[in-house]
Amino acid sequence: MSITEIFGSNVFNLTVMKERLPKDVYKAIKKTINNGTALDPEIADVVANAMKDWAIEKGATHFTHWFQPMTGITAEKHDSFIAPTDDGKIIMEFSGKELIMGEPDASSFPSGGLRATFEARGYTTWDPTSYAFIKDSTLCIPTAFCSYSGEVLDKKTPLLRSMEAVSKQALRVLRHFGSDATRVISYVGPEQEYFLTDSELYHQRKDLILTGRTLFGAKPAKGQELEDHYFGVIKERVSSYMKELDEELWKLGVLAKTKHNEVAPAQHELAPIFSTANIASDHNQLTMEIMKKVAERHNLVCLLHAKPFEGINGSGKHNNWSIGTNTGENLLKPGDDPISNKKFLIFLCATIRAVHKYGYQLRLSVATAGNDHRLGANEAPPAIVSMFLGEQLDEVIQAIKAGKTSIDKNEENIETGVDSLPVLKKDATDRNRTSPFAFTGNKFEFRMPGSSQSIAGINIVINAIVADVLSEYADRLDKAEDVDAEIWNIIKDTLNEDEAVIFNGNNYSDEWVKEAEERGLPNLRTTADALPLFKSEESIKLYERLGIFTPIETSSRCDIMLEDYAKALHIEALTMIDMASRDILPACISYAASVAESVASQEAIGLSVSKQKAVAKEISELNEVLIDKTDALRKAMEGVGSDDPVKEAEYYKDNVIPAMEALREVADTLETKVDSEYWPMPTYTDLLFYA
Repeated sequence: MSITEIFGSNVFNLTVMKERLPKDVYKAIKKTINNGTALDPEIADVVANAMKDWAIEKGATHFTHWFQPMTGITAEKHDSFIAPTDDGKIIMEFSGKELIMGEPDASSFPSGGLRATFEARGYTTWDPTSYAFIKDSTLCIPTAFCSYSGEVLDKKTPLLRSMEAVSKQALRVLRHFGSDATRVISYVGPEQEYFLTDSELYHQRKDLILTGRTLFGAKPAKGQELEDHYFGVIKERVSSYMKELDEELWKLGVLAKTKHNEVAPAQHELAPIFSTANIASDHNQLTMEIMKKVAERHNLVCLLHAKPFEGINGSGKHNNWSIGTNTGENLLKPGDDPISNKKFLIFLCATIRAVHKYGYQLRLSVATAGNDHRLGANEAPPAIVSMFLGEQLDEVIQAIKAGKTSIDKNEENIETGVDSLPVLKKDATDRNRTSPFAFTGNKFEFRMPGSSQSIAGINIVINAIVADVLSEYADRLDKAEDVDAEIWNIIKDTLNEDEAVIFNGNNYSDEWVKEAEERGLPNLRTTADALPLFKSEESIKLYERLGIFTPIETSSRCDIMLEDYAKALHIEALTMIDMASRDILPACISYAASVAESVASQEAIGLSVSKQKAVAKEISELNEVLIDKTDALRKAMEGVGSDDPVKEAEYYKDNVIPAMEALREVADTLETKVDSEYWPMPTYTDLLFYA
């Protein structure tokens, strides 16, 4: 089959709907998808029957409400289509009620105290703006998830709310430009980085199995120093995996576009074409799931931890975000003359102000135990949130601040010096790979998220903070007697008041850390520093006035994320203790004994062994330190257990993490000195250079 035949073949999309639904029902569904209008429940039975027939023809036997609880991954409960008949046989049924609503257990998912164990009832409800699809012989229906008492328990619902919030406030601003748009849409394209390693090697590492990252591991002789892996030739085994991955994603309607080797050995990237934020979030969840499943079929394991290997680059998820109208206009496109493009400038300024005012919201949206290892490690942006605009827009900003209304256009070409090669038109701006929030031509690239994160939470924050500033702008324009003058006042005020967040230099440098502090930009280094701000008074009011979260929903989400942080570190610490005590220490003692025995036998026949004795002594002394550091970590773990999630997170940060780092240091030193035949697990060289 060709790619065009494969693409979307397992999706109940508009093409399928047009073929299988009555015209009036199809039009109603299309109106809901395109305009966000409510769907008439009366047509649900018709849609459900058509979905069922299509799914059965595709080999499906079950259906599930596919939802995204606060675990950060997806959930599904499968029900078959079968229904009994009076003659002891079955028929295949699927009703409108089953399509619209499901009732999963709401007490066993993270709720931040919103649900007690005995309060089990919850509801899932169909999201018709995201297409149903078939996966593993099951019809998957994208749904929202809430509790019996109405509190939101998922990531999809607040994302949809945030999309409505930014649309509502953007339309208020656009009215003053005479726009005929009726809806503003947030678009996202998430670039997904990941590692692959051999399945057999993976299953010999308890840390990878239990935590997703290596808790021990000495630096290999070769890492990414030669920069030979980035965009390098894709090895046959990996290429075969990528080919099947593309095909499986295309069947599900995922717009998988770009694939390549990333900077670190065994690291790769997949990037899709932009979709609406809701569909992009659904598709990214599918992408991560399918990445892992396809890897298994190639005897590989896909690692999505933000930092699976110490000393080389971790994996991020670059969240490319933009907004546009339902009339096809990209509101972040500068045009040929950006200094006179007031509409572009006001939406650019709204984003600048949002990032400056609410930078801590962006930081906490990417706060996880795993991502703390990656941020600021000369491979990813630091924990300081700033934004890059590039030379052209910086020139525009300085001109506006100086009261100018025009700048010299300077279109440049790049001459290669080879007559047979075409002349290249130079882009208006460079790319800054060190910036957390970088303008890249007609969108912003948020580079801080970790690889395994759901992009729903990230885009809830971006939509919310931009919507809040647009609301501020709209209020000013609504009251203005001279709207055109007020537009320029808003632009100038923003550029004067919020310029501190704009930085076009090297975000990795120590100098920038000092300069950022002078500019008043917060440096929230760890998850424990950042997350408590989520339930600050300012944060709670932000989401409440935009209708995205109630105060209790904001507070509960903060507690859930703090608990996730503590649980991740708890599992890592216990895994380290187990590996150090039961795997590493016995191996090192055996090696020390072997060396000592060899030394003794050589000394008995009069050979010189002074240096060998020193080796045996060093190993023995390091073994003693390993025992001490293991005991220290075990003791640190005795202090966990606070009922306050903030205090618990702080305890892990201040006590458990330092003990883990001290234990790792001595274990990694031992790895470099112990005979490889004794070492109890595959090394970094094995894991990274498997193919």
